Amino acid sequence: MANNFVRQFERSITEFWDLKAMTDYVAKTTFTYSQVGEEVAKLHILFDELHVQKNDKIALVGRNTPQWAITFLSAVTYGAIVVPILQDFHPNDVQHIINHSESKLIFLSDNQWEDLDESKFHSVRGVFSISDFRCLYQGPGETIQMTMKQLANKFKERYPNGLQKEDVHYCDKDDHEVAVINYTSGTTGYSKGVMLTGDNLSSNMEYAATTNLVGKGYEILTFLPLAHAYGCAFDFLSQFVKGAHITFLNRIPSPKILLKAMEEVKPTVIFSVPLILEKIYKNNVLPKLNKTSMKLALSIPILSGKIHSEIKNALVKTFGGEFIELVIGGAALNKEVEEFLLKIGFPFSVGYGMTECGPLISLNRRGKYVPNSVGTVVDDMEIRIDSSDPENVPGEIQVKGRNVMKGYYKNEEATANSFTEDGWMRTGDVGIMDKNGYVFIKGRSKTMILGASGQNIYPEQIEAKLNNLPFVSECIVVQRSEKIVALVYPDFAAMDEMGIQRADLDAIMDEHRKKVNEQLAAYERLSAIIIHPTEFEKTPKKSIKRYLYEN
Repeated sequence: MANNFVRQFERSITEFWDLKAMTDYVAKTTFTYSQVGEEVAKLHILFDELHVQKNDKIALVGRNTPQWAITFLSAVTYGAIVVPILQDFHPNDVQHIINHSESKLIFLSDNQWEDLDESKFHSVRGVFSISDFRCLYQGPGETIQMTMKQLANKFKERYPNGLQKEDVHYCDKDDHEVAVINYTSGTTGYSKGVMLTGDNLSSNMEYAATTNLVGKGYEILTFLPLAHAYGCAFDFLSQFVKGAHITFLNRIPSPKILLKAMEEVKPTVIFSVPLILEKIYKNNVLPKLNKTSMKLALSIPILSGKIHSEIKNALVKTFGGEFIELVIGGAALNKEVEEFLLKIGFPFSVGYGMTECGPLISLNRRGKYVPNSVGTVVDDMEIRIDSSDPENVPGEIQVKGRNVMKGYYKNEEATANSFTEDGWMRTGDVGIMDKNGYVFIKGRSKTMILGASGQNIYPEQIEAKLNNLPFVSECIVVQRSEKIVALVYPDFAAMDEMGIQRADLDAIMDEHRKKVNEQLAAYERLSAIIIHPTEFEKTPKKSIKRYLYEN
């Protein structure tokens, strides 16, 4: 039980008792580890009074706040199962997930409650505000409102001298039992409930501890959605059990807001998605590099090294100036951005994973970094390529090990389809693996396009080339009438700044098409670029919902 999932939280609260644990960036309120323990104790009393049973489901919807994290900790340390739901989901999807998961209690923000219809709940007994834990709704025959009025007295009765270290004792729950049901959104529509056990999550947390990505006293700014496995595992759970101080952004992480928060918090380690880094590169760095004087200076060897060093220092300062590493995950990093970061010696690494692995599968670590790769498999996991020649012929990436989920909740068919006959989980990604174990992803098997002569075309690779070109905000490559075409949403702000007219756009995009085609095999080449007038609809992870645009 040394690294039992629940025991780790019990231990961190008592070991780091007086240290700062959580801060709300907007409200400027801070909880020490002992105060987190006290809030958890109060919610445990509430669960006791409501006769919440082991493995009852508790839904959790809302932005990243200390209260979100405290609710999560309270549920798992009580023995319940947390159902984190992205606040960006449509109310109909939230309602569906609550019913499908058979959640008994819901914790959410007041404005989200306004969008839900309690008459459609199947098993919900009570709904609570995540901001101050008020009861917003009690089911028929429930007396939750009355129970809430007695909670303060119940706490004083149980802890007459206040909560002490020796009072912190949580449930006994086997690590092979489900701790979290994480509903994926995915780009293919219908979401599935991924059942993650305590061991799945502990394995990710233990690996983080071996990489210097977590530590006592670390300053962490969490802006990735905690309802996703990536943010939850590395911005929250791994940090909390090692005594870090976590600041919850509690705002939409636009680059402007995020960089201001970075400057104030000065995080020790940063976990991000590529989009944020790519925007900063495109808007802040690239315009300077494209100046004639800069291009000339960079062509002189004696100057280029100094300039790269200055750019690196400026970029590090942009992210707060005191971080030891920036970890990119959640999607593929643009190759041009990756090449530039490596050239200037920027401290970053790239991870690869999926919700079904809670989430980490491999990591391309700084110091051992191989360009274009997602690194080598993490501890307690194995990877294989389903190919006759894994080093040269792409095949599906398949994994097994401690991180792999228990299955999809109430979906035996989907669970069975996700595993091979010999027990390896199918990732749905296609790639190769070199002799040193470095994995290179070529694309998603679900998005792969079959060429006219049976060739495999990976649209993500073409999109990466297009996204580097001027006036392309975002794009998606699809097959239309057996031809490969790109839908492009233009960067209208950049066009306005450069005085480019809408009438000139078709000609510019056709030049882009020719330029990209020069870099592609004949069977991959674009027959057309079609202007898409609005941003593409995306999942909360900011992946384009491809299935909406494939016909």
